Amino acid sequence: MANMSMFCFWQLLLLLVIGMAFNIGSGQEGGENPFGPDGGRRVREMVPAMFVFGDSLIDNGNNNDLPSFAKANYFPYGIDFNGGPTGRFSNGYTMVDEIASLLGLPLIPAYSEASGDDVLHGVNYASAAAGILDITGRNFVGRIPFDQQIRNFQSTLDQITDNLGAIDAAQALAKCIFFVGMGSNDYLNNYLMPNYQTKNQYNAQQYADLLVQQYTRQLRTLYNLGARKFVIAGLGRMGCIPSILAQSTQGICSEEVNQLVLPFNTNVKAMLNSLNSNLPGARFIYIDIAHLFEDLITNSRTYGLSVVNRGCCGIGRNRGQITCLPFQTPCPNRDQYVFWDAFHPTEKVNIIMARKAFNGDTSVVYPMNIQQLATIDIEPN
Repeated sequence: MANMSMFCFWQLLLLLVIGMAFNIGSGQEGGENPFGPDGGRRVREMVPAMFVFGDSLIDNGNNNDLPSFAKANYFPYGIDFNGGPTGRFSNGYTMVDEIASLLGLPLIPAYSEASGDDVLHGVNYASAAAGILDITGRNFVGRIPFDQQIRNFQSTLDQITDNLGAIDAAQALAKCIFFVGMGSNDYLNNYLMPNYQTKNQYNAQQYADLLVQQYTRQLRTLYNLGARKFVIAGLGRMGCIPSILAQSTQGICSEEVNQLVLPFNTNVKAMLNSLNSNLPGARFIYIDIAHLFEDLITNSRTYGLSVVNRGCCGIGRNRGQITCLPFQTPCPNRDQYVFWDAFHPTEKVNIIMARKAFNGDTSVVYPMNIQQLATIDIEPN
């Protein structure tokens, strides 16, 4: 009984701390948060919190303890990150790490590791190999599909709501950013995999329709749970990643793969226009990752990038046939590379893309950028 009483005490304390944080987070610059990373000094927090859903491009450790082949909690991953290897599939920052920084937030903790006041500024639910479809990524065994990520968020939300009540919780959530980046694995680790029958069941347009039908349902679920400010990342030019380049003896982009994912991006844009029109109070913005990638390649020298077609860490053609292995020595000039490994960008590219998404024009993020989205005052319905 004593142990149970102590457990209940800590549960109550956690809920109290979460509730205080959401009450304090006003969404205005200069808000004071005594639980913040600076120990209570005034900090510039544009939103109370950011909740992150996605795959290995933004996973920051949720797969570490899963029985999964999709892990990055070993050196040289994190070689340029202050905490070393954390489970991030990068040499350093991911895109959402930089966005959190630009919003005035600390780095958002992984759901698998978040506890106590770690969750005060949001939670990252992303999982390497995860997809919109539950069956995506099964070749890696353990992963957390989007539907399960949403259920994990609901567990976090239940804690907040139990403490604040439904009305106050809704008011807090309406100010938060919800970042979603899904879909890559539904192609790389589903449609394009020989052990899946998907390619035989759907053509490119039919598959994009299937994915976005499911995606729409999932985003509506988040909306019904109280999310209002959404940042949705499109798919990049996946035919040009080192893993795909390595499948060509000439090491050139696969236009077949690039064309395959085009209907998905087109469908997602149409979906967001519809959701913005039909969901009261919702604001969905779209990051055109494909356009950002094309700009990086076309103007690579302007960005100080000189290696655009192979990974910094990996083995084989384009350093993309086998991805970065434990304790492999990566390239020394990482800031000159677009790709860190067979699939993922370097920290430098992640930061460039994040900054353009944060304050760029409508050619890369629309109908507004993240900075503008953060400053909009939305009342829950």
